[in-house]
Amino acid sequence: MLNLKMMGRAVLFAGLSCVMFNALAAAPKLLEDQVAGYYREKVGDVVVTTVYDGYLDIPTTFLKGMQAKDLKTLMARMFVQDQHGVQTAVNAFLVQTPTNLVLVDSGAALCFGPTAGEVLNNIKAAGFNPDDVDTVLLTHLHPDHSCGISTEDGQTVFPNATVWASEKDAAYWLNEKITAQAAPADLPIFHMTQQAVEPYKAKHLFKTFTDSAQLPAGFSLVPTPGHTPGHSSFLITSKNQSLLIWGDIVHSHSVQMTHPEVAIEYDSDKAKAIETRKHIFATAAKNGWLVAGAHLPFPGLGHVRKDPVGYSWVPVEFSPLRTDR
Repeated sequence: MLNLKMMGRAVLFAGLSCVMFNALAAAPKLLEDQVAGYYREKVGDVVVTTVYDGYLDIPTTFLKGMQAKDLKTLMARMFVQDQHGVQTAVNAFLVQTPTNLVLVDSGAALCFGPTAGEVLNNIKAAGFNPDDVDTVLLTHLHPDHSCGISTEDGQTVFPNATVWASEKDAAYWLNEKITAQAAPADLPIFHMTQQAVEPYKAKHLFKTFTDSAQLPAGFSLVPTPGHTPGHSSFLITSKNQSLLIWGDIVHSHSVQMTHPEVAIEYDSDKAKAIETRKHIFATAAKNGWLVAGAHLPFPGLGHVRKDPVGYSWVPVEFSPLRTDR
């Protein structure tokens, strides 16, 4: 009799355990959100915060100067998926100097669809307020760099900031006669850029710089024409450390680092863009500059290494903000 009771209890316990296990083993809710898109790096006394805007997919056919099979080989070597085009990040950079808070580029906002437009949210996540930004430097006036300065209803996103762009870029993208003569496929670029800049022009907060521009303290201008007529990069120097924010020197790191002779559809002057890219790669590698790229994988910070064939992109290693270097 005792054995039967004990067996019954054992069966009951096993059944309860099974029920409890099944309840505990229920799959948790699938979480798909990433962390906030910002990352900080110190350059002397300057803190540079990458602010992630999102990504855009570029058709592989937009990469010019290499056969499709060779492009695929290079991408496969870097495990780059291209079924929907090549994913390219859109990064902006907040630069805290002892005297200024400078935003370099502003992202695409909603000009290119729902995969971008997170710059403002990530600026706030990084602990800043858009009112804190006193200067916006645009590497060039393409909409994926300029749309983020204004809202959809034509208001300034950074109300206390003066927006600066190259005089040569402004003379092209904001020119009514050139716009009127533009090819139909290019007209949206002109219109989006002009709409982004307009609220600042109306408040006399849009200005242009030349190759001899006086920039905020710690910044120097590095002309890098080709992608657009006035495409510009900015070299930040503090305590013998340097970082080059190079805008659109690279769109596809898996291809253009090894083969800088590959251009992209968006280049205004492809030959000049290639010449500039080769020069900047050589200079950055020789000087050991830290580099910040608008379309390099987030956080877009790293170094250029000279290789037997071409160059390699060496991203920074994730680490706490260092104060001892």
